[in-house]
Amino acid sequence: MPNERSNRTPTEDPPYRVYGPGRPDGRDGRGSGGGSGPGDGGDQPYKVYRSLPRGLRSRLRGEDDLELERERERGPQGPSRRDGGLRPGVGEPWWRRQLRPRRLILWVVGLFVAWVALSFVLFMISASTHSGGSIPASAQAALSPGSNMLTGTDTVLVLGTDQRPKGTHEAGANTSDVGSRTDTIMLWRIGGGTSRRLSIPRDTLVNIPGYGQQKINAAYAIGGPKLAIQTVQRLTGLQVNHLIIVNLANFPKFIDAVGGITIKTGRICSQISGGAANGGWTLNLRPGTHHLTGTQALVLARTRENTCNAASNDLTREAYQQKILNAIKAKLMSPTSFFHLPWASWYAPQAVRTDMGGLTLLQLFAAAEIGGSAPTDILKPSGGANVSGVGSALIASPSQVHRAVNKLMNG
Repeated sequence: MPNERSNRTPTEDPPYRVYGPGRPDGRDGRGSGGGSGPGDGGDQPYKVYRSLPRGLRSRLRGEDDLELERERERGPQGPSRRDGGLRPGVGEPWWRRQLRPRRLILWVVGLFVAWVALSFVLFMISASTHSGGSIPASAQAALSPGSNMLTGTDTVLVLGTDQRPKGTHEAGANTSDVGSRTDTIMLWRIGGGTSRRLSIPRDTLVNIPGYGQQKINAAYAIGGPKLAIQTVQRLTGLQVNHLIIVNLANFPKFIDAVGGITIKTGRICSQISGGAANGGWTLNLRPGTHHLTGTQALVLARTRENTCNAASNDLTREAYQQKILNAIKAKLMSPTSFFHLPWASWYAPQAVRTDMGGLTLLQLFAAAEIGGSAPTDILKPSGGANVSGVGSALIASPSQVHRAVNKLMNG
């Protein structure tokens, strides 16, 4: 009779029959005839198989063959026979193993980094697409070289024109940049821990280079951004390093993207271009703190005549414009803005036209945070006059201009 063992292939894992030393009733498992074997009912046979080879990861984790065998017996999510499932990582559902404190922290940090990275990429794409090259070369030539605003200090000219987006129903609105006038003129001294702003009323009488005496807001309408820069530099004696022109069409989108802004106002009864009933805008606010949408913030920034406050004028509007800028900055630095970061990053460059690229704009935003909220300061004229060929204008003496500029530069 051939040997059974010799007929097996080398790779075959044969089962082994193993007999215990005795039976549960204490007898030695041998029959009355002294024989022993599986047929006498004395010994309990067990089938034993070789364990599967351990992988490299299992060996590095220090798992032994016995533990692997137990894992196979109880299944991927079964409780541990030895410790009742209390040993970490053994016999637990996959989601519980994934939620361990250390791993959870790593997941949170990873999501944070990914969210910020996504926002950075969107910001750079939007800046390169919408901001870069949007300022005429002649205007860029009128600017002085700037510094790194994280360490140095620059002077930024912020302009807001009365240009309206195409398709507006506002009667008599100018939808072209050519011929637009500047409703907002603001100098921002920013960088190196400094953040100060000076607003110049749009009706201030100045000497526009090559055109004589005019209201300062006419400079942009006559010669575009270049002449506006030259006019402000002649009035103040300062060198302007960067230019920002607020895009009124995208300004509300940016504020909505950050979740709106919170601002404290007095009683506001404003109707721009005949009010909402005539294709314009209407804003009615009680005294107190309000959460404004992008459109409401734009209407407030444009409000010059407030029917609920006869004393409201262009200086009042300049003050609200600076409050809006501070409110935007406060919103961007609030914890809730983190969830709006990608949308804010996408719309921020689109809300402005500027000579600054993405990296320089990031320097500006970082410098604004380091410098804190800028105090409200406005060039206050000594009075008004009716000038021939110009109309009613505000008069600021050279000494008043000097004091305002000195405060802007030196605090």
